[in-house]
Amino acid sequence: MLNDRVKAEIEMFKRHIIVLRAVAEEGAIGILKLSEVTALPTHKVRYSLRILEREGLIKPSPQGAVATRAGIDALEGIKDEIRSIEDGIAELKSYADSD
Repeated sequence: MLNDRVKAEIEMFKRHIIVLRAVAEEGAIGILKLSEVTALPTHKVRYSLRILEREGLIKPSPQGAVATRAGIDALEGIKDEIRSIEDGIAELKSYADSD
């Protein structure tokens, strides 16, 4: 169902933010340590790292993943992003409430 896909996307977005924040706070960090720090399974950490790297928010280093300037900026602007999503949800609710 469409609702399940939206929930899954929100969970994935949350996981990406958790991983990005951990990378930014910990400095160079590997998958196993990230899994430990975030309490996420390694396969989910690995996927989030792949997505974050593709988006230019982190980069690999010999010691592990490190946040890029774009990654730090994204974390600083995340509240605005969430606010924008909340506005979209509020609008969606208004459509659902109108009969």
